[in-house]
Amino acid sequence: MRSDVTDPVNDQLKAELLELALEAAHRAGDFLRDGRPADLGVAATKSSAVDVVTEMDIASEKLITGLIADRRPDDGVIGEEGASVEGTSGVQWVIDPIDGTVNYLYGLPSWAVSIAARKDGETLVGVVHAPLRGETYRAVLGEGAQVNGHPARVRPAPAFGLALVGTGFGYLAERRARQAEVLRRLVPEVRDIRRGGSAAIDLCDVATGRLDAYYERGLNPWDYAAGDLIAREAGALTGGRPGEPLSTELTVAAPPGLFEPLQARLEDLGAWHD
Repeated sequence: MRSDVTDPVNDQLKAELLELALEAAHRAGDFLRDGRPADLGVAATKSSAVDVVTEMDIASEKLITGLIADRRPDDGVIGEEGASVEGTSGVQWVIDPIDGTVNYLYGLPSWAVSIAARKDGETLVGVVHAPLRGETYRAVLGEGAQVNGHPARVRPAPAFGLALVGTGFGYLAERRARQAEVLRRLVPEVRDIRRGGSAAIDLCDVATGRLDAYYERGLNPWDYAAGDLIAREAGALTGGRPGEPLSTELTVAAPPGLFEPLQARLEDLGAWHD
């Protein structure tokens, strides 16, 4: 049992962190949606389009970190685009200003702003805001998960052969080749595979029952911090290799009854190494 669930001081902190995370995610989401050039996906050269996305990524992170610094100047911050503040309060924000940058580049809707707040290493609050989906996923430790204000729950575990499983791939050719080999062996054993392009949204899709399970190698803390809490508070189990927490090596999320055989199968397939 979590000792902090009925702690009024901690509950007040969680409420404050959630309010700030929601405000920051919506502000950044509006900026990214409204500021994206209409022709970004067909820019004259590949590099120019990528440069614009990078600029939007950095600007989004600065918007989020600036708001946090203004409201909670003693907090620490770690972000995908290089934000790094040690902080003195014990609270650390973990930020992905655009999760699903390739989707954003091409004008696909599956991209999100992901913001989590930790205290002393434990994630207290997670928010994933997907503007083009019109959805905001949130969770508070010990208080469940929601999507657009409605409770989010995982789908009951199906038989392994009936599981719809999400995954993703790295950017390095060698890693992608290894991931493709794992996928080649896994896909005949499950219902089907989906590749959405945003780890944060994939974890939220597990939380809302749109996927039965999700796994991926090569994620960073800002990719999974918020989505992990949302999935767990919606009833999923999450982890890495058997007996280990989720990490860059491997991230797995699924409801009880499916999590265990999927994790074991991924271990057998060597999904945790290149």
